[in-house]
Order: sequence, then C-alpha cells, then structure tokens
Amino acid sequence: MSASTIYLALILYFFVGSIIAQQARKRLGRGVNDFFLAGRSLGGVVAALTYSATTYSAFMLVGLAGFTYVGGVGALGFELIYLSGLILVAFFGPRFWLVGNRFNYLTPTEMMGDRYQSKAVSAVSAVAAVIFLIPYSSVQLIGIGALLEGISGGAIPYLAGVIIAAVIAVYWTWTGGLKAVAWTDSLQGIMMLTVATLSVVFIVYRGFGGFGNMFTQLEMQYPQWLTVPGPGFFNFNAFVGLSLPWFFFSLSNPQVSQRLFMPRSLGQMRIMVMGFLVFGFIYTLVSILWGFSARLLLPGLARGDDATPVLLSLDIVPSAIALLVMLGISAAAISTVNSIILSLSSMVCRDVCKTVAVDIDEDKELLIGRIFVPVFTIFILAFATLRLDLIAALSVASSAGLLVMVPALIGAFFWKKGTAAGVLSSVVIGGLVAMVLQYSGWRPLGFWPGVWSGLVAVTLFVIVSLLTSPPEEKAEEFMGYIKSELDRRKVI
Repeated sequence: MSASTIYLALILYFFVGSIIAQQARKRLGRGVNDFFLAGRSLGGVVAALTYSATTYSAFMLVGLAGFTYVGGVGALGFELIYLSGLILVAFFGPRFWLVGNRFNYLTPTEMMGDRYQSKAVSAVSAVAAVIFLIPYSSVQLIGIGALLEGISGGAIPYLAGVIIAAVIAVYWTWTGGLKAVAWTDSLQGIMMLTVATLSVVFIVYRGFGGFGNMFTQLEMQYPQWLTVPGPGFFNFNAFVGLSLPWFFFSLSNPQVSQRLFMPRSLGQMRIMVMGFLVFGFIYTLVSILWGFSARLLLPGLARGDDATPVLLSLDIVPSAIALLVMLGISAAAISTVNSIILSLSSMVCRDVCKTVAVDIDEDKELLIGRIFVPVFTIFILAFATLRLDLIAALSVASSAGLLVMVPALIGAFFWKKGTAAGVLSSVVIGGLVAMVLQYSGWRPLGFWPGVWSGLVAVTLFVIVSLLTSPPEEKAEEFMGYIKSELDRRKVI
C-alpha cells in the first residue's frame, strides 16, 4: 500500500476525530471534574465504548495476534482470563461509583489516600502509576509505528508513525479532556470492532475458503498450536505469570478504574459492563483468528508482533480493508494513549501537586493537569523510540508492576485494619520487586515477576498493617456508607 494513501487516510481520520473533539469541548465545563471525568455524566453506551477502546489497544490485533502466532491457543485462555476478571468490575464498580460521588474523588489514588488518611499514599501510588504506565503507553505507539512501517513496506518510517499517533492523542486530549476522549473513543470503538470482524472474514474466506478449512489446515500443519502448552511458550509458569496481572487489570490500572467514577448512574454502569463484555469477547476471537491465519500464511516470521502488519500486506486482503484495519488498530492504540495521558495528568495535579502545595485552587489544579498532558506525551514518545520487542509481553510487564496496588484497593473496601504504612510498603517494595525481576530477567523458582510482586505486596500490606494503627474513624465512615447505600439500592 502506498504511503500517500495511508497518510491521506490518517489525515481524514484526524480531521473527523478533531471535529468530534471540538464539539465535546463546547459542552465542557470549567472544573477538574469536567475535564478529567466528563462531569461524571457518561451514559452507558458511551461509557462501554470508551471503556472498551481504552482497554483493548494495539495489544489485541498486534500483541495478542502475535502471542497466538508464537504460542497457539494458549493465547485465547490468557485473554479469557482477563474477560473473567470483569467480575471485579461488576463487584467493585458500584463501590467505586458510590464513594466517588460521595467524597468527590477525582482519581483512584486520591480515594486510597483519603481512605487510609495519608497524602503520602496518594502521591506515592500516583508516582508508581506513572512509572509503570509510561512503558505501557509507549507500547501503543510502538504498535502503530510498526504497523504503518509494515503495511507500507517501509515507505513510512517507524518513527513517523509513532510521532503521528502521539500528536493525534495529545491534541484530542488537550482539546476537550475526558469528554473529547470518550466521544472519540466511541467512534474508535465502533471502528475497531466493525473493521476487525469484517477483515477476519475476508482473510479466512479468501485465504482458506472458510473457517472449517482453516482449522483443518491448522490440525494438519500445526497441531501443537491447538493444544496447551502448545509449542512451548505457554507453559504453566508463563501462563500464570501473564494471566495473574491481567485478571486484576480492571482494578490495578488507574486509566481503567478511574472510568468507574464516570457513569451518571449505577444503571448506566450496568450497561457499560454488559457492553464491554460483548465487545471484548468478539474482539478476542477476532485477534486469535488473526494470529492463526498468520501462522498458516506466514510461517517464517522472526517476530510474532510482525504477524498483523505483514498479513495486511498480502494480496488476499483488499487494499480498502487493509487500510480500514490499519485505522482500526491505530484508533485502538490512540484511545489507550490519550486515556492514560489524561489519567496520569489528573493524578499529578490532584495527588502529587496538592500533596506538595495544599493551597492550590481548582483553576491552578486544572492548569497543572493540562500542562502535563503534553509533558507525559513527550515521555511516552521518547520511550517508544526504544522499540522494545514483543508488545504483549511489555504490556503484561507493566501490569505486573501495577498489580501491587490491588491489595490496598481491596483492603480499602473490605479490611478496616489496613493502614497507610501497609499501603506504602506494599506499593514501594512490591513495585521494586517487579522492576528488578522484569529487567534482570530473574525468575525465582521459575515464576514470573507478576506472581512475586503480587505475593510481596499482599504479604507486606497485611503484616505491616497489623503492626500499625489503622484510621478507624475513616474506615467506619467509608465502609459504612457503602454498606448502607448498597443495602438501600439492593446491590450486591
């Protein structure tokens, strides 16, 4: 596909998205809640689409397809673990929403700081989120850069693709905050699902004559790819190490859990959860089929992450479909990047700056948050230039670091004896364990970093909390309010 065609498509995509972002800006209020949470007023359908677009990123059609290419059907089990983690959203979502409205929380880390009565908890948790989400954000730009380079046959340099994606993400985020992100996510979510589903049908029927023939060829040529552990990648330790952080993704990743504050009612939240479940199941199957198709049609690839870009360059994929898929994957990645940028900026202005300077008024707080939108984009862009390998693995590595937030979050809702010291020790030391193990490649007893960071975080949170004094009054207020409201509304 020619570079000029791709550039023209990207310009059109940017133009349409910018019109939506500008329309969202006209309805944007002036406060931090309006900019970062869309005034807590999202309807269920829009909430479902922005939740889906934020969650399912370049990881899916590039990363998960690459995992399938390398490891076979184990990739399906790995991703279904994430979908099963949706039970956490169904259970914790109403609780997040209730306390978010009651105490006017802007970020999940602010909620933790207030619950444990410690500004240090808010600030340290926010900094930890920045450290682990920068690499995850860069994964999205890496995916777009590799995709544009591959589909254009190298005519579009990798760095050009990365810069284009970063510019689009920062412009839409700066223009209209969360409302612009949610509205553009709705467009992008519809585009992602429609195009991905349509494209896989074209590939399967034009490449193999139908789904039956494709799986017959898989059984004949790659029988191991249809079994677990398959060709060897998805052994027990690898599967657990990858899946454990993914199961808790909806709680551990603040750009996702922050969206639990945004629906305008619990009824709209239920619509959001059901919509996301349907979206996620379809998108997962499509990504797995992409990977299997690439394994049959492109057996000699050196990197799994190259499966989708090279597959799109084959003659069996019509140019128009390949172009739409490229836009769909780009949309998925950009929606994740602008959501993370927005979430990190909100945590800096609320949880870090207000800890250092408590007298910041709302106008200054909003200004600081908006300034950090391009600042974080620059950091993410710089990290993406490193072009680290295997998108899916890097995504899970970031989730392994963020997993250390989960014990404190669960404790906030269900354990009155949890303390700030317990949170700080679990987040700091657990995060360090994740970083050391991830970047040294050391896996004690064969277990991956996510397993150890989770175990260390749980152990430290419990032990240190038992040795220190909890904020009993706040715990009673926080947990008592949730219980009374859930009882009154007859919510589990």
